Amino acid sequence: MQYRTLGRTGVQVSTLALGAMNFGSLGRTTQDEVTTLVGAALDAGINLIDTADMYSQGESEEMVGKAIVGRRDDLVLATKAGMPMGDERNHQGSSRRWLVTELDHSLHRLGVDHVDLYQIHRWDPRTSDEETLSALTDLQRAGKIRYFGSSTFPAYRIVQAEWAAREHHLGRYVTEQPSYSILQRGVEAHVLPVTEQYGLGVLAWSPLASGWLSGAIRAGREITTSRSAILPQRFDTTIPANQARLDAVERLATVADEAGLTMIQLALGFVTTHPAVTSAIIGPRTMEHLRSQLDAADTTLSADVLDAIDTIVAPGVDLAAHEKFDTPPALLDAARRRR
Repeated sequence: MQYRTLGRTGVQVSTLALGAMNFGSLGRTTQDEVTTLVGAALDAGINLIDTADMYSQGESEEMVGKAIVGRRDDLVLATKAGMPMGDERNHQGSSRRWLVTELDHSLHRLGVDHVDLYQIHRWDPRTSDEETLSALTDLQRAGKIRYFGSSTFPAYRIVQAEWAAREHHLGRYVTEQPSYSILQRGVEAHVLPVTEQYGLGVLAWSPLASGWLSGAIRAGREITTSRSAILPQRFDTTIPANQARLDAVERLATVADEAGLTMIQLALGFVTTHPAVTSAIIGPRTMEHLRSQLDAADTTLSADVLDAIDTIVAPGVDLAAHEKFDTPPALLDAARRRR
């Protein structure tokens, strides 16, 4: 396992991080299975676990908390808030009212007195940066969080938050968590240059592109992954964008074979090779998944392999831009473009 410094914090984290989105009802995993996965990941050298309050509506945090008993000091524990937690309209977002309340809920579910990294799950257009950063700064000073970061923020919002922190003398985001993979490279054009400029650590989620780069999806095979059962429209190859992804996967498989790599090694190695990336977040549901992903822990891609990838998916290009979560509202709402 390799380790890198998380932004400018001085904290050393593994280049593969354990994501807990599949823990609980979403991934149909039991507590015993989660405990085994967490233990194996930590034993392999992973020291960063990333979860969120809304993963299986709190169940993921509860499972992670039980799985790390006796090993809390061995790991960097990260969670997130901001996505809806139930139907109450104020049980979401990044207001002081909600963050102060929901952090206590997360700490209770995790069974800890603090988290190392508390992340705003999505940019909240209804709440000012000053409001959010002020609440996070106070929670940090209270000892309930060590650092705070953003997740899937558009590049201009990262810049705006940095400006607000300086203008109002508040703590700043030290990390950003974007979606990044060979098939979704748009962040290379805007987000990653900004994180490098401001010295933010980058925790990349979905490096296997929701399973497209796992090796399980190939031309001529029925797509039967767990994610395809939940989001079938993202894997329907009669849709041009999905067919383009499948075509790219076939060409990438040839690159991997010629380099003596699995598709997973190629995909994870690509993400962790980028100089702006600190860690790639993996999300195994089974020990088989975990073992196949741990095989990429020390993968380094040569310049020739990276060049070959660039000919298949060009730098800065998203093959499924409509699935992005950081698209500025003005591009999604015609009224915002034309008013």
